[in-house]
Amino acid sequence: QVQLMESGGGSVQAGDSLRLSCVASGDTVCVGTMGWYRQAPGKERELVASITDRRTTYYADYVKGRFTISRMNVQDTIYLEMTSLQVEDTAVYYCQADGRRLTGGRCAANYWGQGTQVTVSS
Repeated sequence: QVQLMESGGGSVQAGDSLRLSCVASGDTVCVGTMGWYRQAPGKERELVASITDRRTTYYADYVKGRFTISRMNVQDTIYLEMTSLQVEDTAVYYCQADGRRLTGGRCAANYWGQGTQVTVSS
């Protein structure tokens, strides 16, 4: 099985920066595209950014130019560098990984971390 562990959340002021980390362990051959989701109270979970095996990136429109996602070559570790944080960015941030569709169906479809709280105050 794959385990995802997030770190780096906290409370900051508007305009500040923060870096989130996510480390995958276990059966990491199952780890494909990885990404960050967030969920604010009373809202649906939404995709913030993702990065493929080949380092192709995707960003939600509301974070373009402010957030940067990156991925280590050897370890299945991803980062989310957040700058110019706004109150609207307050949410629980979740690390997520797509399961690779390997022959034999050995991998699950999705893997999720437990989440890390990011709180931005004005």
